[in-house]
Amino acid sequence: MYLYIKAIHIIFIVTWFAALFYMPRLFVYFEEAKLLSESEKNILQKQYLLMQKRLWYGIAWPSFVITMVLGFTLLYMYQSVPLWMVWKLFFVFLLVLFHISCQYIFNQQSNYTSNYTSNQMRIWNEVATIFLVAIVFLVVLKDTMSLFYGLLGLGIFIFILMSGIKIYKIIRQKQQ
Repeated sequence: MYLYIKAIHIIFIVTWFAALFYMPRLFVYFEEAKLLSESEKNILQKQYLLMQKRLWYGIAWPSFVITMVLGFTLLYMYQSVPLWMVWKLFFVFLLVLFHISCQYIFNQQSNYTSNYTSNQMRIWNEVATIFLVAIVFLVVLKDTMSLFYGLLGLGIFIFILMSGIKIYKIIRQKQQ
């Protein structure tokens, strides 16, 4: 039974991450629409909000709930909490906070009260990727030395990711 629960858990992790990757991208588009003419802005923001609502309540929240229920079930069945699992749970906790913050941003955009720039949302768009990399490396590597190198690699990955965002911003500004 353990492996069946684990397989379903992984499936819902994938769907949850899919939603966490796409939702901030929709946040970017919503914020960029503010720069358009009033009629274009209204049409696009209305459409983005519809897409956000369907994604958030149809995929993100159900996937989150199922992932958590199955994750805690597996943790109970595993009956051991090694160091790598503590770190994994720490990053999962941060991922849950990210999920909640996306709900907050979604609520702001739904009320047309968000004050974010598209660049801020672009950075926010990459946060789920950082958590995915951290969690997968922790689950696969597990031992302490690999954990150290994995976290070091994560730091380098974050630096490269943020540099890429900055370079992309510079390129976009030159094209405008």
